[in-house]
Amino acid sequence: MQTFYNEVLTDHNLYPAHKHPLPGANMTLEGVNPSCGDDIVLQLRVEDGRIEDGAFVGDGCAISQASADIMLDMIIGRTVEEAKDLSARFFRMIKGDATGEDMEKLEEAGALQDIAHMPARVKCAVLGWHTMDRMFER
Repeated sequence: MQTFYNEVLTDHNLYPAHKHPLPGANMTLEGVNPSCGDDIVLQLRVEDGRIEDGAFVGDGCAISQASADIMLDMIIGRTVEEAKDLSARFFRMIKGDATGEDMEKLEEAGALQDIAHMPARVKCAVLGWHTMDRMFER
């Protein structure tokens, strides 16, 4: 599991598919983790309740950047409600309360499961997810 965790994080950190400005975004929100300086601007294009595209820009540690990229892989093409469900599952995983079904639905995001045992890194891992949740509450 540790090797998988490292490979997934390294791949998404070094080669993020979604780290770029998003022309045509109709939802944008900045997320900041003041305890370590992670800062992202999440940008989504949502049409008729479906996330058509998404991206982020910003700086931070490998965990915050990889987690945001993984999240975008998972939510693009899904409905807002499906994205909220995935977010709830992700937060259960980070708290150590994920079910087998949660882990199955989280796919690659499951690589971040061990973050639950690293309290100082939890805020890094949840930054993108928390920003998305706040965006949908507006």
